[in-house]
Amino acid sequence: MQRDRGRQPEHENHDRWLVSYADFITLLFAFFVVMFATAQTDKSRAQQVSDSVKKALAGQPMSRVVSAILGPGPNAKPRVEHAGKNPRIQESENPRMPTGPEHLADLLPFEMILRKELEEEIKSGRVQLNMGPRGLTISFRQAALFPSGEDVIAPDAYPSIQKIARAMTQIPNPARLEGHTDSIPIHNSRFRSNWELSAARSIALLELLTKRFEVPAVKISIAGYAETAPIADNGTDDGRTRNRRADIVILNETGLKGEPERTNSRIPEF
Repeated sequence: MQRDRGRQPEHENHDRWLVSYADFITLLFAFFVVMFATAQTDKSRAQQVSDSVKKALAGQPMSRVVSAILGPGPNAKPRVEHAGKNPRIQESENPRMPTGPEHLADLLPFEMILRKELEEEIKSGRVQLNMGPRGLTISFRQAALFPSGEDVIAPDAYPSIQKIARAMTQIPNPARLEGHTDSIPIHNSRFRSNWELSAARSIALLELLTKRFEVPAVKISIAGYAETAPIADNGTDDGRTRNRRADIVILNETGLKGEPERTNSRIPEF
């Protein structure tokens, strides 16, 4: 029996563990995704995540799982199902004002983005962000937007408002613009009361957002509260300063319940 000459001895493959390790990481990822899905209040969303996990484990890209969690991007197109000769649009080509929680975006990522964008304004005390029962409140001190007793927004506030407007156009959630004053009555040739002043400031903010920064007007409502919703003691100068403010409230499901239905209103596609 002749020995094979020039044949190299076979080496043992020490990298076979990588296959099992990759399978383990995939299953671990799937486990946490499913745990996330079961924690969601939106059952249809949870089912979508679950289906995407199954497809990913069957060999389809994991990016579909991420897409199911984060939702479609701002340039997503409506999906069409063909049934015979008449295609059925599952999502309207002209989306309407959101009327239920399934249409609203999660405001926590939105808040994180805005905190980063408005970092300078927050540090200076001109702007405050607060996540409350109605949604995310972006509060401008009056001095950051308006001269005392006036309803004309100072031009140096435009960059800050533009940052908020840019973010508002990326999510479907509607917003309320709310004007507030302190308890000291105003009566001049322009405004007869704090009610008129607070409402006029909300309108000024509305016009800037819609006309200059192109936020769809159908997504916005306004309110003037005068001195009836203070956040501090009107008995002190500091308290009155804090109470003179203009709020942009990005509404969540709870906040939306206080808004009238607008099923016939349409907004541009996101």
